[in-house]
Amino acid sequence: MDWKKEWKPLLVIAAVFLTCFFVPVGVVRFDKAVLEAIHLVKWYAREHVLLCLVPAFFIAGAIGVFVSQASVMKYLGARANKVLAYGVASVSGSVLAVCSCTVLPLFAGIYSMGAGIGPATAFLYSGPAINILAIILTARVLGFEMGVARAIGAVLFSLIIGLCMHFIFRKEEIAKANAQMAMPEPEVARPLWKTTAYFAAMIAILVFANWGKCSETAGLWYAIYSAKWQITGFFSILFAFILVAWFDIRWRDVLLAGVPTVAFALVFPRRPEIPFTLGVIGLSMITSTKKGEVGDWFKSTWDFAKQILPLLLFGVLISGLLLGRPGQEGLIPSVWVSGLVGGNSVFANFFASIVGAFMYFATLTEIPILEALLGSGMGKGPALALLLAGPALSLPSMLVIRSIMGTKKTVVFISLVVIMATVTGVIYGFVF
Repeated sequence: MDWKKEWKPLLVIAAVFLTCFFVPVGVVRFDKAVLEAIHLVKWYAREHVLLCLVPAFFIAGAIGVFVSQASVMKYLGARANKVLAYGVASVSGSVLAVCSCTVLPLFAGIYSMGAGIGPATAFLYSGPAINILAIILTARVLGFEMGVARAIGAVLFSLIIGLCMHFIFRKEEIAKANAQMAMPEPEVARPLWKTTAYFAAMIAILVFANWGKCSETAGLWYAIYSAKWQITGFFSILFAFILVAWFDIRWRDVLLAGVPTVAFALVFPRRPEIPFTLGVIGLSMITSTKKGEVGDWFKSTWDFAKQILPLLLFGVLISGLLLGRPGQEGLIPSVWVSGLVGGNSVFANFFASIVGAFMYFATLTEIPILEALLGSGMGKGPALALLLAGPALSLPSMLVIRSIMGTKKTVVFISLVVIMATVTGVIYGFVF
């Protein structure tokens, strides 16, 4: 036997065996951490996969089919005007207001279509970080200066990180730009305003279906939250009209998918995820059985789902095992975390950035967590560092980002986020 070829499989088998042999089953902390991991992945599947990720997969698939590569390269490509490219990337991300996982399919879509590494990573950071509702809630709960610092820091981060990524990988960007110059101009199947309306309807469904509950019981944000499913339903109907009018989908198919969805919405008014799921199944059945660009749309959507979803679920499971859920313990005791983020030392800010980067935060959940940590003695600088690193990154998102743009670019992107969050936290803690 040639052991030069077989030593790697042997090491894998030995590692798996030793892990199984020494797994500390029966130890209270380990058993509780495993339970917390299962709880977290169950919660993630219920709260994020259906309402967040599935619409994002369809949007990402649509980007790959219905958005011309020339359009992506014009606004976000390696040769695009830098002011325009980074402006579009940061504004697009802030409009979506999604979590670090939901932005991944959209990032994969524009990056695979030829977007430059700078604008693409600016979009990747800005989506979860520049969340208007989260910034307002931060100012109300954690203090006005913290909210302002988070807003300014997030906007600057998206631009600086994008520019740094472009500079670091400029040789690859130059090669990409030269290749893009040689590409022919693709034919456009429909005018821009139709494509814009099509994407706007899908983005509206994604945004309003996931509109978070605010702390107040009056005002505009609460009114939108109270009517979120009616608004989502309106845009779903508009989306159905668009599919029939511009994408050669028959009314009969739309009604076969839509009638059961409406019926279940009436029968289960307090379980909106049930009709939402039926609507997704109906759309999948319609698009998967068609040929041409509609069929290509489903195929592209399915490709993104296969690539991203398993990595996300595995990452959430590991994150829950190590850090638990908010208010619950994982393998790493929360007292260690709270004890290491007191004061405003460089280490405290760096540690807060690292914890924030690896921990999974659903949209807006970082605020009550930080409120509790501040009450336990966390410094204001580390709190801001965690706010700037946490929502934009997580262990699940890191695994997916690596599969999209490779290990080297992923390590650089994560390092930039952590370093900038650390420096900003130190400065903020010194000033305030």
